[in-house]
Amino acid sequence: MWVWILFIAVVIVFLALDLGVFHKKEHVIRSKEAAIWTTVWVSIALGFSGVIYWLFSNGLVENPTGLTPNNAVLKYVTGYLIELSLSIDNVFVIAVIFAAFNIPPLYQHRVLFWGILGAIVFRGLMIVFGVALINKFEWIIYVFGIFLLWTAYKMLKSDDTDFDPKSSWIFRQIKKLYPITNTLYGNSFFVNRMGITAATPLFVALIIIELTDVLFALDSIPAILAITADPFIVFSSNILAILGLRSMYFLVSRMLEKFRYINYSLVVILAFVGLKMLFSHQIEIPEWVSLTVISVALIAGIVASLAIPEKEHELPVSGE
Repeated sequence: MWVWILFIAVVIVFLALDLGVFHKKEHVIRSKEAAIWTTVWVSIALGFSGVIYWLFSNGLVENPTGLTPNNAVLKYVTGYLIELSLSIDNVFVIAVIFAAFNIPPLYQHRVLFWGILGAIVFRGLMIVFGVALINKFEWIIYVFGIFLLWTAYKMLKSDDTDFDPKSSWIFRQIKKLYPITNTLYGNSFFVNRMGITAATPLFVALIIIELTDVLFALDSIPAILAITADPFIVFSSNILAILGLRSMYFLVSRMLEKFRYINYSLVVILAFVGLKMLFSHQIEIPEWVSLTVISVALIAGIVASLAIPEKEHELPVSGE
């Protein structure tokens, strides 16, 4: 239990340093700064694999699935890459939400910071619930597998440009609870006008981002449970991927048009883990195979996006 308490305490310290020290003064996050912080968070997350090895080598954490230290590290890294890759799709939606409510870059980090806190709590609860389900009802793994395949199909057929936050069910419910101002009031989430407390677009964006993250977690939690049901590995890999989401957003959101084929990578990853769940009792896939499939899918999507030129629309020639 002390390992869990220590890990959560370290995460809280990281978040406190982030908001209270490194981003105490609100400023626009430039691409260079975002790249540095993305590198830092990814390095911390990958470096944590050494901690995983040490914990499992010395029996300092519960090991209900009987993992060896090497296998625990492989499952952690694989799970982290799954969560990190699925977070890319989250970046696309966050960018649409910020654009819909005209949230300037100056305040976007503040919204994402508080969004991360909520995401940690919600995902922690979902992980505990998901692990408990798999341990108690072995057949639930087939339900998760079918759900992931269905999600992959939906992602393949869907068009994210159709998403309009202002016409969403969440936005309508917020309007029922609070009046919403049309303009921002600095970095305030609420403002008092003539004795009436109203929500600013900053708060609305925060709530919609928070709840859409819960929807994304419905995909990502079953995906990592296909790799391992060890609660500490699932939780730590998930949380460390979330911690790097803010810096990754400021880095990737400015290059959205360049990553045209990344969605196909996510489709492959979701379909793979879904099939792995469905055939988990018939075929045992080594962890290095899972890690290879996920890595190759991601790299292929990025390389294809950068290497294949975008087709230009042909314009009619006058006089023909």
